Amino acid sequence: MARISPQTHGEILAAAARRFAVTGYRGTSLQEIANEVGCSKAAVLYHFANKEAILTELMAPAIEVLQSLDDRITAQPDVASAQLVAAEGFVDLAVRFRGEIALLRGEFPELLQQPDFAHIHEISERLIDALAGRAERAAARICALVLLAGIAETCGQFAEYSDQELRDALLALLRRALEPIH
Repeated sequence: MARISPQTHGEILAAAARRFAVTGYRGTSLQEIANEVGCSKAAVLYHFANKEAILTELMAPAIEVLQSLDDRITAQPDVASAQLVAAEGFVDLAVRFRGEIALLRGEFPELLQQPDFAHIHEISERLIDALAGRAERAAARICALVLLAGIAETCGQFAEYSDQELRDALLALLRRALEPIH
């Protein structure tokens, strides 16, 4: 039996995160989120304008950290420093928000087309540029993109590892894969 009282913002966010984890963002409807909470779709819409607003709020902390990383990369005085900050910063972000990132596995390209996430594409391009050592060579840029995408697609798969173990392994991978900057 559905509860009658409107649900809290947090309950809806938690239910949406659970549904996104099971059926993906695209595969989840507002009605399914409402069912998970035990309320009406209207109650969900009382708290959120639409499903995109729920996703935006769920991802807001990770996006804030990504924007801060972008600022730190831009402030670096040289290419080698920018590459190091980009590598360590992205790994830290991926580890810290591995649960949130895992919710969206396989759906990043489509989600980046949404207006609320358009600026993420620009940040991602600058991140790739920094990891590639600002090189225009295809090999360096492809390597940087594959590493970023691979980390984002898989970091949520390693729940059995501590944050420190995952961080150490990902940084070791980046050090081996990225071309050194001279």
